[in-house]
Amino acid sequence: TLNNRLGYMKSLFNELHRLGDIDYPNPLAKVRPLRLQERPLSFLSNAQVTELLQTFDTYPNCEHLALIARVCLATGARWGEAQGLAPERVKNGAVTFANTKSRRTRSIPIHPDLERALLDYFKAHGPFPNCIRHFSRVLDSTSIKLPRGQATHVLRHTFASHFVITGGNILTLQKVLGHASVTMTMRYAHLAPDHLQDALRRNPIFDTFSTPT
Repeated sequence: TLNNRLGYMKSLFNELHRLGDIDYPNPLAKVRPLRLQERPLSFLSNAQVTELLQTFDTYPNCEHLALIARVCLATGARWGEAQGLAPERVKNGAVTFANTKSRRTRSIPIHPDLERALLDYFKAHGPFPNCIRHFSRVLDSTSIKLPRGQATHVLRHTFASHFVITGGNILTLQKVLGHASVTMTMRYAHLAPDHLQDALRRNPIFDTFSTPT
């Protein structure tokens, strides 16, 4: 939060200087962001995904929540991106996310069954309502326990984690998630089945060792 605010304040002073409202340099230009200990990213197991979706499907008046959750799990979208989907952005076997955090529009393929369910919902009910608080309420009724602050974002982490675990390419994942830098995406790299194994095989003395029996 502090680093985000620092970024906003730097941008504010830069814009004021550009507009000529101030004639002195940005006083925060040399202030560096805090270096924070990265927290482990929680993600759901297959069993937990099944439990969560079954809870959504049986919870009263939660059809929209169940669909938004499925979009997040199927595409790696943030909750707000999935919740903001409009009917015209669901077509040709894909969903298109606009007004994203990175300001980049991206289209992700989805299963025909999910596409059909989304279009049927929009035809019957119109756009999704704002329902992020209801998600937390439903989550609390399951056996799933998450670290503070990782509620709806766990769906995005779950998509990314399972993508890598099953052998997905990290650069493809970067594009799917809409990360501006691959540095963010590399947080999931350690989950790859062959993570760092090239360090074992691709070194100049590998061939000097005897073959394991």
